[in-house]
Amino acid sequence: MIKTSKQQGLFFAILALTACGGGGDNGPTTTPPPVTQSCDVEAQKDFVLSVAQDWYLWYDELAPVSPADFASAGDYLDALTAPLAEDFRDPGFSYLTTVAEDEASFTSGAFVGFGFRFAVDDAGRYLISDAFEGAPAAGAGFVRGAEILAVDAGEGFVTLREFENRGANLNTIFGGPVEGLERGFRLRMGGDIVEVTVAKRELDVPPLATAPRTIERPGLSPVAYLHLRNFTLSAEPALDDAFNALANQGLTDFVVDLRYNSGGLVDVAGRFMDLLGGEIANGEIAFSIRHNDKRAAENESFAFTERPESASPIRIAFITSETTASASELLINSLEPFADVVLIGSDTSGKAVGQYAFDQLGCDTRLRLVAFESVNGEGFGGFYTGLVDTGRFTLCAVEDEFTGAFGTIEDALTEGALAWLNEGSCPASVGINTASRRTLRRGPAPIAAKDRPDRRSTWVQ
Repeated sequence: MIKTSKQQGLFFAILALTACGGGGDNGPTTTPPPVTQSCDVEAQKDFVLSVAQDWYLWYDELAPVSPADFASAGDYLDALTAPLAEDFRDPGFSYLTTVAEDEASFTSGAFVGFGFRFAVDDAGRYLISDAFEGAPAAGAGFVRGAEILAVDAGEGFVTLREFENRGANLNTIFGGPVEGLERGFRLRMGGDIVEVTVAKRELDVPPLATAPRTIERPGLSPVAYLHLRNFTLSAEPALDDAFNALANQGLTDFVVDLRYNSGGLVDVAGRFMDLLGGEIANGEIAFSIRHNDKRAAENESFAFTERPESASPIRIAFITSETTASASELLINSLEPFADVVLIGSDTSGKAVGQYAFDQLGCDTRLRLVAFESVNGEGFGGFYTGLVDTGRFTLCAVEDEFTGAFGTIEDALTEGALAWLNEGSCPASVGINTASRRTLRRGPAPIAAKDRPDRRSTWVQ
């Protein structure tokens, strides 16, 4: 069955559940809920196994482990799916959470924090890679490229190196998700060292990192630049507004910045596909989703649909990193057959699958379980170690220096994208690189960080 993306919006809003739920790489089917007598750990384990044996994409490869050997249902799930983690098909994409946490993450990306993202470079420096608009950190003067030298967590300023030597975790340094919690920061910004105090509050991450813009080029037509942070529900109106702003300018060269975008809602990705490719591929298959043999009746295909504000790109430079995953990779893979596409930065994360949300009846347990894989209109998928690893995509390998405003030539990745659009090939100073994402990872892991596998190179506070 082929559905347009207008139908797709409804399709992905109805969940495959054992009771009820919402958000995520959502599914189309409801199933009669089993009778749940308890919400204790053993009942959770029974719930996990029951759903996995029915819906898990590789249910026949689950590990033959005993639930009695595990103290929690989460540990049991990890053990069941361990064989699929070894080859990166499911390195933690299936997990247990709560309904409230899950719905918050896919609605607006809301969280309690300072409102910045940081990265660790080759020299071990902690650099601000993004300061969210309207957040406390941005209000205190945090800018992309600022270096965190020390943090005052209540005992005076302590350097990040000293925190490392103590084996401190990120909660010790930056504090937990508590509104009003304060930290002092000593920052190096340019040639100046400044000290500021910032308090956490509840934040909605703006889906666009900067307003959509056109970048002028001497002797050439302008380039459209768009930076999407996440595929949450709040991204839909932001994308509509962005393409309305870019419409009627005859733009054919696009830079789509997905460097820190680890995915989200598939129906929002479908909206982006229509806006970016609806005119050039109207009616063509954008992508299909495939389930296990027990659930083959749920397989679907989705077509591009032209919208009034749809663009007409000829060439698209996607800025990517090893954080770029899931819905971001789906977008890139779906557009590749219809436009001249290149990746700028480093290889993507490699999430060619999607999860459905399953709720344990009468409990606050939500299971996010890998239940389908996605392929583009030509049937291409399986990019479990990144899009570039497949050999189908060209990568102009450029390192993110975490400096310079997004969408300007002071930012190395934007500069690399413009160079490819100007010259039609990777510039000689950059070169073509098809190395695995595992060889491109930069810097040490931050202090005792425990982040999801699709969030390797930057961390949000």
